[in-house]
Amino acid sequence: MNVHPVKGQLAANGERTHEADHPHSQVAQFGADQPLRLDCGVDLAPFQIAYQTYGELNADKSNAILVCHALTMDQHIANVHPITGKPGGWLTLVGAGKPIDTSRYFVICSNVIGSCMGSTGPASTNPATGKPWGLDFPVITIPDMVRAQAMLIDRLGIETLFCVVGGSMGGMQALQWSVAYPERVYSALAVACATRHSAQNIAFHELGRQAVMADPDWRHGRYFEEGCYPHRGLGVARMAAHITYLSDAALHRKFGRRMQDRDLPTFSFDADFQVESYLRYQGSSFVERFDANSYLYLTRAMDYFDIAADHNGVLAEAFRGTTTRFCVVSFTSDWLFPTSESRAVVHALNAGGARVSFAEIETDRGHDAFLLDVPEFIDIARAFLHSAATARGLGKAGR
Repeated sequence: MNVHPVKGQLAANGERTHEADHPHSQVAQFGADQPLRLDCGVDLAPFQIAYQTYGELNADKSNAILVCHALTMDQHIANVHPITGKPGGWLTLVGAGKPIDTSRYFVICSNVIGSCMGSTGPASTNPATGKPWGLDFPVITIPDMVRAQAMLIDRLGIETLFCVVGGSMGGMQALQWSVAYPERVYSALAVACATRHSAQNIAFHELGRQAVMADPDWRHGRYFEEGCYPHRGLGVARMAAHITYLSDAALHRKFGRRMQDRDLPTFSFDADFQVESYLRYQGSSFVERFDANSYLYLTRAMDYFDIAADHNGVLAEAFRGTTTRFCVVSFTSDWLFPTSESRAVVHALNAGGARVSFAEIETDRGHDAFLLDVPEFIDIARAFLHSAATARGLGKAGR
């Protein structure tokens, strides 16, 4: 994976654990008297939620937008990332003058429970032992993430969210918000997502988890304590997952069969092709900012997600009578969450009597299109939020 082992170990023993407990962002702490009831039956307490905010909350607190991040993202959506030093993860959509206009809206993004950028998860310190939780951390679900976010929103004194926005795992959270707290969600923008994971998606996640757990340095999840880090296994997991975020057309357009810094093959297992070098870079860069155990927990949370299961298998019942306004967006080349999944959401929303608009955007950029500069998507997001703001009576300044 071309990751220097010493650097990985230093990160494992120092920066990783420090960021998990003391993030470079705001933190809401909840004590033993405010437990988070998890679907697995455990009361998690104490715990904390790390989050970022952008813009200003208006006088009647009606202009708040919650952005729910995707699997490998975090709360740093519109600021320089403290670990990588790179620009925020969703600057195509969030910022002054952009669809989620920070000069108009108060934007909140929290690191999900179970992740590794400041919200309590397996990389955090277990107060009972003084050591990282590791696999002692309870298994979490998408509804658990949303319940934790609701506690944060309560802490911020916000009763109703103007909009909940998310793509991929974030889109799952946005849909769960609309089901669990319909009276608190005025509008929802769900992008490149579904109400449950397909068998194929579960299979890809299991491939990634097995890659992590097969790394000798995983040490049954106790790598922090033993001064090592499963960077090879996590890197392979990231490589496999990254392929699912792209499309064949996008890979061909970007790389084709072009060689990497050579004219002839080496007749070895070096990275002869540009696409091989690209995937190795994706793997090695990912391990520097993400926790291996968190990857196991978050992929499992996505696998367990199934909104209809809590409504006798009838998805429409989950949205029955909702007053939330919805916009559902899919991309033609997204084979991870294909348009058929989005249409199923739209049909259920229609059957439940919801206000819903739907757009399938033609692009060859695959699942990751929701994070990229796709003008049609940006225009649709802007139009939907503008329409919802007009209906709610929010002026240009968010009032």
